[in-house]
Amino acid sequence: MGKYIAGFGEIMLRLGPSGKHRFGQVLPGELEAVFGGGEANVCASVAMFGLKSRYLTALPDNAIAKACAANLRGIGIDVEQIVFSKAGRMGIYYAEMGSNARGSNVIYDREGSTVSMLTVADYDFQAMLADVKHLHLTGITPALTKNAYEVTLALAKAASESGITVSVDLNYRKKLWNWEEGTAKRDLAGRCMQEIVKFADIVIGNEEDAQDVFGISASNTSVQTGKLNIAGYEEVAGKLAERFPKAKFVAITLRESISADHNNWGGMLYDVKTKKAFFAPLDADGNYAPYQIRDIVDRFGGGDSFVGGLISALNIPELASPADAIRFAVAASCLKHTIPGDMNYVSRAEVLNLMNGSASGRVMR
Repeated sequence: MGKYIAGFGEIMLRLGPSGKHRFGQVLPGELEAVFGGGEANVCASVAMFGLKSRYLTALPDNAIAKACAANLRGIGIDVEQIVFSKAGRMGIYYAEMGSNARGSNVIYDREGSTVSMLTVADYDFQAMLADVKHLHLTGITPALTKNAYEVTLALAKAASESGITVSVDLNYRKKLWNWEEGTAKRDLAGRCMQEIVKFADIVIGNEEDAQDVFGISASNTSVQTGKLNIAGYEEVAGKLAERFPKAKFVAITLRESISADHNNWGGMLYDVKTKKAFFAPLDADGNYAPYQIRDIVDRFGGGDSFVGGLISALNIPELASPADAIRFAVAASCLKHTIPGDMNYVSRAEVLNLMNGSASGRVMR
């Protein structure tokens, strides 16, 4: 059995104004720079929780990309299988943080990125998957180009055939999926993700991904107004499990967006074998009672921190039960909303403290 939890996908340079400033207020001027990307964020959480993590991607052979790899290595992630190529560039995304009724905004500048250009022939899957026990993929990277889709699909197939556990976060991005002219974005996403997700042991999505990608929705829910019918997501998970029989678990994050600064946050883990749904967090009576996250510092990477927490918990014997795994995942992602940047710089002990009711924010002396 392997020891690494690996993730494959695109990592980008994230540039944005400090605090809640708008681009027009700070440019010309300074932008804050960090690195981030869905799969890399998951690998970062895994490493910070004390497990072996490996990040797989393709980057341009230049100083910015080398700094990115060094940053990941410093977190404790194995970056030895990153492909450095003379083709392409490093993608960039510009992030402007919202406040109250003003939502956050993302501007992508990632066309022509290295990972979007390389083909299956440019990767050594055997070396990438050596000593790997779990591979995480998302719907973000295959949304970039046909090449990136074909690489993601081939890697999912290779991992599954090697007995490696595969998790897939649907991660629908409406600004992507532009690479097949004449095909609607949701149609292209549905067709391609159908092929990738059939190799998944764990299927993950947020409160609207299943609707956007596969047309599966929870009744009496309005994501736009932040009103969710929580019980309806058990049905969504059941339908996803029927569609993808290899899946052992279906996980869904549950975000009620009151404003850009105030979200209610929780999650559900559906055990396909027992057909039982586990929700978190719960109140003293065992009823679902989401974390009320006010004064959000940074919500980017919130879903990734959930996935990182879930995958980690399922690989930690004392946290591997569905009830504990979903509690750990939701607590981890709750804490991410207090951390600037894409990655969740919290420890396993801090997540366990929140799980056990320590949510006052008192100074630790």
